[in-house]
Amino acid sequence: MSGYDDLAQHIGELNDVLNAISILKWDQRTQMPSGGARTRGNQLATLSRIAQEMFIGTTTARLLETAEAEVAGEPSESYRVRSVAQTRQYYEIVRRIPMQVIADMAALSPESQLVWERAKKTDDFALFAPYLQRMLDFNKALADAVGYSDHPYDGLVFEYEPSMTASKLKVLFADLRAGLIPLLGRIVANDTPLPVDLWRHTYDIPKQKAFALEVAQQFGYDLQRGRLDIAPHPFEVSFTREDVRITTRYSDHYLPMALFGSLHETGHALYEQGVDPALTRSALTTDFLGQYAVGGTSYGAHESQSRLWENQIGRSRAFWVQHFPRLHEYFPEQLAEADDELFYRAVNRVQPSLIRVEADEVTYNLHIMLRVEIEMGLLDGTFQVSELPEVWRSKMQEYVGVAPTTDSNGVLQDVHWSGGGFGSFPGYTVGNVMSAQLLAAAHRDVPDLDNALAGADYAPLLSWLTENVYRHGRAYSASELLQRTTGQDLTVGPYMTYLTEKFADLYAFTI
Repeated sequence: MSGYDDLAQHIGELNDVLNAISILKWDQRTQMPSGGARTRGNQLATLSRIAQEMFIGTTTARLLETAEAEVAGEPSESYRVRSVAQTRQYYEIVRRIPMQVIADMAALSPESQLVWERAKKTDDFALFAPYLQRMLDFNKALADAVGYSDHPYDGLVFEYEPSMTASKLKVLFADLRAGLIPLLGRIVANDTPLPVDLWRHTYDIPKQKAFALEVAQQFGYDLQRGRLDIAPHPFEVSFTREDVRITTRYSDHYLPMALFGSLHETGHALYEQGVDPALTRSALTTDFLGQYAVGGTSYGAHESQSRLWENQIGRSRAFWVQHFPRLHEYFPEQLAEADDELFYRAVNRVQPSLIRVEADEVTYNLHIMLRVEIEMGLLDGTFQVSELPEVWRSKMQEYVGVAPTTDSNGVLQDVHWSGGGFGSFPGYTVGNVMSAQLLAAAHRDVPDLDNALAGADYAPLLSWLTENVYRHGRAYSASELLQRTTGQDLTVGPYMTYLTEKFADLYAFTI
């Protein structure tokens, strides 16, 4: 074999270990008995240590040098060159991270998430606070090891969104606030109650699952390579493109929770299932820093797909004209007073609310800004862990106009911090903005895409996204993908145009 092939084989074996870690984490979040948390932590710590030793050892260094010499002079955009360059980039970073920090975080994570679940159920932030403090301390150590020039947040957000920094995020959020706050004000001023409360009924959960899976398959989700399970906080996980799993959570009264949660995770799954098979087990489907086997180039790029399929497709008028009759067949009594237009309006109702995952499209990014500002404040010492419940309430009132009366609906509502995921939240907003840019480019490039979507034909859109985004795995950065597909870097213009036009129509005001 060539030097490049030797490196690819080595990275493939590392990818196998990372997949084993991901399988244990999937099991932990879907079906592991609570008593297994501590021993599961030990298992994850052991595998994380093995993975880091495999990656930063002398074997990787030797194989990298040989592969670099072999691919020198090849086209800079080739997968071979990209694979070797990314391996080198992350090798130099990961070798700076103390192995004990990685192992200790992995060991703490299952117990921390279990305590978070208990604290959320019992509205007891004090129960979770010591675990959050330990995760914060680990993340400070990670930020120092990765390195940063301006703000410690830069060292953490790099794992999830390499092109972002704290200063860039502040500019992005300021641009969004300038458009979102006035838009929200006009919507609230024009709001009137819907004639029927569709969520006063009981919706059978097995029927909810059946309908969601029907739609997911129509979008293109391959159930021969996927499945849908239940988790306290929805997520998608892939163990190569041939095994891509999604989860959701259910309410028998609030139908949108599971439905749009499923469509959101389906967007993630389409990305993973669409990766070029040639990239399986390669450096271009390996998140070395996050210690995951994943095809998407960044959290923002990944979220662009979950938000595109969930919102711009799944919450569109054209979608419900086509799919409401089928939903009505599942729930004829519950939807007896509704038609497709009423349902479309119900699932797009803008109402400032407490819960991020149930937030409407207009207020959603305000929830993200709050979390990112808190993370930055924790890292630079502006906030202390003990202050978070009150800080959360204050910022919710300032940004969204409502404040939680319980910590379960406030600072305890997200799972991310329990697993140490500081720096991951910006990806949601980056993804929202990217989704509008990518869909606009698809409309530009795909003939009659509007007509296809109006007829519930999603294959042309999926084909365009697969060709331009999914198949490349991690070969190109989010910024490069945008430049290649849209000719622009990240910009809020298309996203704000989409939101403004949609909600001006829904709430009957002129732009």
